[in-house]
Amino acid sequence: MTALVLGPLLRHVGEHTATIWVETAHPCEVRVFDDEHGLDARASTFTVHGHHYALVEVDGLEAGARVPYQVALDGKTVWPARETRFPASQIRTMDARETLRISFGSCRRAPDTAKVFGVDALAALAHRLTDDPDAAWPSVLLMVGDQVYADELSEEMRTFIRARREPGTEPEDELADYEDYTHLYALAWREDPAVQWLLSTVPTLVIFDDHDIRDDWNTSFTWRQQMWAKPWWRDRIVGGIASYWVYQHLGNLAPGERAADPVYRAVLEAAAKGEDAGPLLDEFAEKADKEPASTRWSYSHDWGGTRLVVVDSRCSRLLTEDRRGMLDDDEFQWLDGRLQGGMDHLLIASSLPYLLAPAIHHAEAWNEAVAAGAWGARAGRFGEKVRQAADLEHWGAFEKSFNEVAKDIVAVGRGERGAPPATIAFLSGDVHYSYVARVTSPETTSQIAQLVCSPFRNPLPAHFRFAQRLGVTRPMAGITRLLARRAKVPLPPLRWRLTDGPWFDNAVATVELTGRTSRVRWDTPASETDMRQLAGVRIAG
Repeated sequence: MTALVLGPLLRHVGEHTATIWVETAHPCEVRVFDDEHGLDARASTFTVHGHHYALVEVDGLEAGARVPYQVALDGKTVWPARETRFPASQIRTMDARETLRISFGSCRRAPDTAKVFGVDALAALAHRLTDDPDAAWPSVLLMVGDQVYADELSEEMRTFIRARREPGTEPEDELADYEDYTHLYALAWREDPAVQWLLSTVPTLVIFDDHDIRDDWNTSFTWRQQMWAKPWWRDRIVGGIASYWVYQHLGNLAPGERAADPVYRAVLEAAAKGEDAGPLLDEFAEKADKEPASTRWSYSHDWGGTRLVVVDSRCSRLLTEDRRGMLDDDEFQWLDGRLQGGMDHLLIASSLPYLLAPAIHHAEAWNEAVAAGAWGARAGRFGEKVRQAADLEHWGAFEKSFNEVAKDIVAVGRGERGAPPATIAFLSGDVHYSYVARVTSPETTSQIAQLVCSPFRNPLPAHFRFAQRLGVTRPMAGITRLLARRAKVPLPPLRWRLTDGPWFDNAVATVELTGRTSRVRWDTPASETDMRQLAGVRIAG
C-alpha cells in the first residue's frame, strides 16, 4: 500500500477549477474527494528519478466555494492525518465579487531552530486562521522566492547529504542533484504540521529566487562562466531547475496552460508507457539554463478587476559577453503584452524589488557601469568582484531593463494602454526587510508603489540592519548618485522614495483589494501560535 510523501498542496485555483499536487511513495491513482459535496477527481502519478507525483485537476466548482476534501491513494484515504488539531482542508475557489486578498512574502528557512531564525510567519498564519473565527482568509498565498535554501542547510539536510556521499565531496555543505532537492522540499513543507495544513487549504503560487538554486544565481556573465567551470555544477543546476518544475512551477499554471505545456505532455506520455521521465526533464532543465528563451517561468492570472503578473527575474536573464538584461527578449515582449490598463489594479510580482532604496539603486547602477568598463579594465574586474560579494544584481543593476519597465508602467499609469488602474504595485521580497516605496515623478493617474515583504523566516543579522538603515537615508542617496554620475550613468526615468519602513521582523504581508481601493498590512508572529499587526498602509482609495 502506497503512502503520501508530501502534500497535498492546493495550487492554482480559479473560479471553477482547482489543482491539488501530491508526491507519493509508489505509482498509484490519486483521488481527491468529498462524498457529501459530490467531489470526485482522479489522476495517475508520473515518475521523475524514482519519485512519484500527481496533479489532480478539479472542475465544475462554484465561484467562492469552500469544499472540504480528502485524498486517497489506490482507494486508501491518506489525508487528512488521523491525529491533527487543524480543521479539514478545503478547496477555496475565487469569486470576482469578493474582496481579493493576496498574502505574500519570501525567504523561509525551514526546518531550523526558532532561536536562530525566529518564529515562522507561515506557521503563525496557519494558527491564526485556525484559532480566530473572524480571521480574513487569503484568497491566495504568493511566495516570491527562496522557498527553499539549497546552499544554507539545516542540520537535518546535512545529515541526509552525509549519508549519500563522502566528506569533502563537492559541493560541500550544498545540494548536489535532484535527489538532494527532493529531501529539501520534504523538510521545508512537511515537517511543520501547521505549514503542511496551510499549504493544503490556501491556494499557493510561487516564483523562484537565487537560494532556490544558489546564492547570486545568474548575477552576471562572468558568474555563469565561473559556475559552469565547476565539475559538479551541471548536476546541481539540472537538479535545481528540474525539481523546481515539478515541485513549484507546474502548480502555478491554470489547467489549460498546463495541458498545453509540451514538457508536461511528454512527461505524461512517458508515464503512460511506464517510463521514468527523469532523463527527459534533465535535458529540458539543462536547456532552460543554457538557453533561457527556450522556456517561460513567468505567468499571469486575472481575477475580476485585478491582474497579477509574476515575473521570473532569475532564470530568464540575458547574460552574454555583449548583452545584459534582467529578461531575455522574448520574456520582455511577453511582459510588455501584459502591462496593460483596463484593470482596477495591476500587480507585478518579482522576487527582486523593482524599486530599491534610491541609495542602493544608484550604487547598483554605478557598479554595473564600472563592471562593464566605464572606469577601465582593471576597475571593471574590481567591479565584478564587488558585484558578487555585495549581491549587486537587482533591477538597478540592469539599467536598460529597469528603464524599459519604467516606460511601460508610466504608459499604463497615464492611460496610454487603456483606462489607467487605480494602482500599479510591485510585490517583492529578497532583501530581508519590508517597506513601501512610492513613485513621485513623473505624474500618472495610477498610484505606483513597491511593496516588499521579507522574510517569512530568516531575519537579517544586526550588523546588516545598520547598513540597510544607512542605505535608505537621503545623504547616502546623494553620495551613490554622485558615483553613478561619475560612471556616466544617466538619471533613471522615475523618481521614488521610501514612505514606510524598513521593518526587519519575520512577517507576511497581505494586499487587500476592493473595487479601486487598495490597502496592505504586514503581520509578524507574536508567538508560535499568534500574530500581531506590524504595519498597515493605504495605497489608493
